[in-house]
Amino acid sequence: MAPNRLLHHLLRDSARVYPEAIALKDFTGKSITYRELEHLSDRVARLLRGMGVQRGDRVGMCMAKSIDAIAVIFGILKAGGAYVPVDPSSPSARSAQIFIDCSVRVLVVENRFEASLRESFSALQSSTEGPGRMQDEACNGVMQQWVLPDVGGGESVRYALGEVEQASLDWSSGTMEGEPEDLAYILYTSGSTGRPKGVMLTHRNALSFVDWCTEAFSPEPSDCFSSHAPLHFDLSILDLYVAMKHAARLVLIDDTTGKSPGLLAELISQEKITVWYSTPSVLTLLLQYGKLEQFDLSALRMVLFAGEVFPVKHLRLLQEILPRPRYFNLYGPTETNVCTYFEIPSGIPPDREQAYPIGKVCGHLQGMVVGLDGRKVETGEAGELCIRGPSVTQGYWNLPEQSKRSYLSDDGFSDWYKTGDIVAPLATGDYQFLGRRDRMIKRRGHRVELGEIEAALLRHRSVREAGVVVRDADSAGGVLVAVLAWDDSTRPSVIAMKKYCVEHLPASMIPDQFEFCSSLPKTSTDKIDYQMLSHSRESS
Repeated sequence: MAPNRLLHHLLRDSARVYPEAIALKDFTGKSITYRELEHLSDRVARLLRGMGVQRGDRVGMCMAKSIDAIAVIFGILKAGGAYVPVDPSSPSARSAQIFIDCSVRVLVVENRFEASLRESFSALQSSTEGPGRMQDEACNGVMQQWVLPDVGGGESVRYALGEVEQASLDWSSGTMEGEPEDLAYILYTSGSTGRPKGVMLTHRNALSFVDWCTEAFSPEPSDCFSSHAPLHFDLSILDLYVAMKHAARLVLIDDTTGKSPGLLAELISQEKITVWYSTPSVLTLLLQYGKLEQFDLSALRMVLFAGEVFPVKHLRLLQEILPRPRYFNLYGPTETNVCTYFEIPSGIPPDREQAYPIGKVCGHLQGMVVGLDGRKVETGEAGELCIRGPSVTQGYWNLPEQSKRSYLSDDGFSDWYKTGDIVAPLATGDYQFLGRRDRMIKRRGHRVELGEIEAALLRHRSVREAGVVVRDADSAGGVLVAVLAWDDSTRPSVIAMKKYCVEHLPASMIPDQFEFCSSLPKTSTDKIDYQMLSHSRESS
């Protein structure tokens, strides 16, 4: 990696070589060239510097994914700051707590979200709980706000900049050139304590991953990438920065289109998407409801998926309908971005039921599997996957103790990040994913991985989605509940499902209750929302 190379240099370099190439297209149907995006983000950077943003400052973002949002991201990076995106559709109280937690210097907020955020800041200020002075300063106006009209096509940012540029703001300070170890962004994930935790990623962290993507996928300027993931989800890092590095075109998919399989399939066809990246849940919806066979998807050359296990029966059918692309299973928590990968072979055998491995460790990283006794496990044994290398986070914002607990040291000075995922090394050098450490329970004297029960349920020909949770955990052993989304119009009886489980699972893994629904609840990052499942009760 070149010295002092930073994320926004990817845009700068592509704008110099391919100035008139289309960089982005968003839900308005409007697009922007690399030259225009470079210039617009320069103006954003000057504004933010004039508002007091200095190297290392955090800048919050509460706005819909759009050309405007991407211009703001690159403006923040050029100003020397780190961007902190939130899900605009999430409760404003959660977003406000995130912005307070990381002491954002400036908050860039879309007009329609500003009032509810202001109310949440005020509510937090009047609360007896919270982080004290930091919270009071944020609520009392030390946190500056840049309020944008409804975003889309870049027009909102251009309009807002035009108004400010006519004022007496000091525009003398330009782009701040920092160091690769400077913070680039903070992505907040759900914390086990109920408090969101901010994963800190530097320019070096992100660029090491982007460079690996270049080696693994050979992107070209002629490529058209999808941007399905929201900006607060780590999948967005590949979408945005790999496309920018290679002067490819990036299609920003809005929330409405992203949740409609028919619209998604049409978009892939119309925009001639060549590289698709999303969770398996989204691909499964596309497969089942997108009517893929009705569209020309011949431009698609690569399908990447990550975030959860892809049931083989769905993956096989998708590959049969779309045989041309290469398929890659990418694995990794937000703290490492992608750290292992596996290319799915063409022609999945009809009798295969087991999920494919998560693959080998990416070339820029190292992996190690550690058992409960702290030793490295042998081939075929289960243990926790630990990762080290240049793309691994330095820890969580404002949580030093939790950050420290997330690492182990094998030789006294080299830190390994503990992913929390249980895997088994295979003779091929690949890792087989077995489940999450925090989804392992003790039941009737046996260790039970809830993901293993889900995998067995998904092998049923008519089960589309499966989520297994423990309710009433305070009771003896708790109640093991399987929530199923059914493909057929006639769902089976509980007795029939019990019989199926007896044939496919040991007694300790058979659910106590079964519930049925049209689809399982999802988080804003398109993963099963286990927290909601743990508290909901459908018909059984």
